[in-house]
Amino acid sequence: MITNLIILTLVLVGGSLGYNFFPDLMTFVPSAPSWIFHPIVGMILGAAVFYLISFQTIKPIERAIKRIENFFNEQSVSYLIFGSIGAILGLILAILISLPLRALNLIIVSDVVPLILTVILAYLFFQLGTSRREEIRRLFTSRTQKTEENGILERKEGDTFRRYKVLDTSTIIDGRILDVTKAGFLEGILVISHHVLQELQYIADSSDSLKRVRGRRGLDILNALQKEENVVVQMDDSELPESDEVDMKLVHLAKKMDGVVVTNDYNLNKVAEFQRVPVLNINELANAVKPVVIPGENMRVMIVKNGTERSQGVAYLDDGTMVVVEEGQHYMNQSVEVVVTSALQTNAGRMIFAKMAHSQKAIDDWKETK
Repeated sequence: MITNLIILTLVLVGGSLGYNFFPDLMTFVPSAPSWIFHPIVGMILGAAVFYLISFQTIKPIERAIKRIENFFNEQSVSYLIFGSIGAILGLILAILISLPLRALNLIIVSDVVPLILTVILAYLFFQLGTSRREEIRRLFTSRTQKTEENGILERKEGDTFRRYKVLDTSTIIDGRILDVTKAGFLEGILVISHHVLQELQYIADSSDSLKRVRGRRGLDILNALQKEENVVVQMDDSELPESDEVDMKLVHLAKKMDGVVVTNDYNLNKVAEFQRVPVLNINELANAVKPVVIPGENMRVMIVKNGTERSQGVAYLDDGTMVVVEEGQHYMNQSVEVVVTSALQTNAGRMIFAKMAHSQKAIDDWKETK
């Protein structure tokens, strides 16, 4: 259908050009027969020429139309409406400015400048309408006294507001994003930049066996995400020349899409926050859902290595939380019962400090005898 429509359009354009301009062109050809000056002849010849040209241009035109369709399909209704209104306002302003310019009857000022103004103002107002649509919408949204008294916070609305979750390389290799997404705690569209895909492929082809395993794990996680029915994964092929670093490219991509960066990289987290880009940190989520330990609570752990201080032993819980045990060095590679004394929450994770349970029992027994 689209192919026939393109051919028909080109034939009509060629016929129109031939009807209007072909007789005038033939005046420059000496001894031309009189019948060739007829506009109908020019229309037929123009339509035939453009019909032949259409076979060479139809594929590029179809690809261009497909890109335009994909672009508009990815945008929300509010984006298109506010962009169209902005473009119309830009065209109206361009017409008003062009009227006095055309009255000057100057060759360039009266003919070329109005055309340039029309294109520039339509584009600028389209961008203004799409980028400021939430602020414009709030200007025409009535706020009741009850809403103001309750102190309800305003937030952006719309189908595309932070709908896009831009994944970085560390999150994909980590793999926990797959479990979080399966559980339904992460909504929206997961965006994978082709820069991240190239970095994963580079790591997977590394000569270092450890890096190679990590890269292949990341590619496996991507394939698993694509196979999930309730997960929408979208590839982004746009070039981002703002920086050579992949992390900075992801920050600019999230800012461009009004999306969120999903990472477990502490440094990327801070850079994104500095540039006012929302961040979802997988490590922070993992720390938030870890079970809370209370001082005085008993637990059984396996001492696996020495601590930094004298006589300290270090154990790890199933979720990776480090447990520092006083006098635990003497029970290396043994499963012992300890008592929690305190817990320390840091940006890198949580640390639990404990001491041997039998030492606590000895202190309690001594207090009872007293």
